[in-house]
Amino acid sequence: ILPLISKSHHPRAIEAATKYFLTQAAASTLVLFSSMTNAWYTGQWDITQLTHPTSCLILTSAIAMKLGLAPFHFWFPEVLQGSPLTTGLLLSTIMKLPPLTLLLMTSHSLNPTLLTCMAILSAALGGWMGLNQTQTRKILAFSSISHLGWMAIIISYSPKLTLLNFYLYTLMTMTVFLVLNTNKVLKLSTLMTTWTKNPSLNAMLFLTLLSLAGLPPLTGFLPKWLIIQELTKQSMATTATVISLLSLLGLYFYLRLAYCATITLPPHTTNHMKQWHTHKSTNISIAILTIASTTLLPLSPMLSSI
Repeated sequence: ILPLISKSHHPRAIEAATKYFLTQAAASTLVLFSSMTNAWYTGQWDITQLTHPTSCLILTSAIAMKLGLAPFHFWFPEVLQGSPLTTGLLLSTIMKLPPLTLLLMTSHSLNPTLLTCMAILSAALGGWMGLNQTQTRKILAFSSISHLGWMAIIISYSPKLTLLNFYLYTLMTMTVFLVLNTNKVLKLSTLMTTWTKNPSLNAMLFLTLLSLAGLPPLTGFLPKWLIIQELTKQSMATTATVISLLSLLGLYFYLRLAYCATITLPPHTTNHMKQWHTHKSTNISIAILTIASTTLLPLSPMLSSI
C-alpha cells in the first residue's frame, strides 16, 4: 500500500506514507511484544489463547492502532487526506480486514469493558471531529472511526455482527468513494457544483450517504438495529442509548455532505467554473454497489436467523 499512497510524489503524500509506515510498524511490534509477553508468562505462543492481562492490554492497543480506533486514531485522517481517493478506498476497507481478523480471533480473551469504552470514545470522536471538516476524505476518515466504534462495541458478544457491520460498511464506503472519484470531488466546495455533471449519480450519492448515517429504510440501518438489539439482550441498554445518540453527530455531517451534493447550490460572490454536464456512462460496479447500499434492509430477517 505504501507505493500507492506516495504515488503522486507530493510532499503531503510522502508525509502520509511515512505516517502510515511508522504507525503500522509500531503496531506490528506491539502485536509481537504481546505474544512474547504471553509466551513468557504462560509458556505457549498461541495468540488465540491469551491469558495474561498485560499481553491482552498490549494486543488491544496494537489492534486499535492498526485499525485507527480511538484513542489511537490520529494518524488515519492525515493519511487518508494525503492519499488519492482510490487508495483512500483501500485504506478504509480492505486494509482494515487483517487487524479486524486478528481482533475477531482474540476477542474472547480481551477485556470487554475496555473495548466498550474505546468503542464509545471512537463513536464520539468520529462524530465530533467530522463536524467542521471541509475535505471529503477527512470526513470519510472520521466516518470510518465512528463505524469502527460500532464494530468494536459488539465484538465480545457477537463477532458475527461485527463482520456483518464491516461488510455493509465496506459496501457503502466503496460506493461513496467511487462516486466521489468519478466526479473528481476532494472538497465540499467542489461537491456543490457537481450536480450539473451527473445529476442521477449525485441523487444516488445522497441516498448512500443517508444509508451510511443509518437511516431506517436503507441498508445502513440494518447493522445498527441488530447491534442495539444485541446490546439490549446483554443488559447494556445504557451503552446502546449512548452510542445511538453519538451516531446523531455522524448523521449531521452526512446530511451536510448530502445537502452539498444534491439539495443546494450556494450563492457565490466570486466567479467559479461550473461543471459541464457530460453524458458519460456510469460504471456498472457503481450501479450495483449503489443499489446494494440502499435496498438490503428487507434481507434482515434472513440475516438475523443466520
